[in-house]
Amino acid sequence: MSKHYSANLLRMLRNQIPIDEVITDLLNLKVRNVNAILRFRCPLCDNFHTATNHETNLARCFDCQKNFNPIDLVMTVGKCSFVDAVQLLKNSIDQ
Repeated sequence: MSKHYSANLLRMLRNQIPIDEVITDLLNLKVRNVNAILRFRCPLCDNFHTATNHETNLARCFDCQKNFNPIDLVMTVGKCSFVDAVQLLKNSIDQ
């Protein structure tokens, strides 16, 4: 497994894999749809005071004030390294 990834690949993983799909399909986090906003259980504080922003492709927990991009979220939920998170996301688009 490569431990060096191009800036273009990392940018693509952060910006082009929809954060909602990472939350629901890849990580299978518990979610709620409230007023057409996807809420998910924060992997840090365990609360549902969260939202996703499709324009920035970020997820945010308003209780613990943490922003997550797809790589950050996979690392946090999966308790894995950056390299493992990147590989998991890369594999998900290669399928």
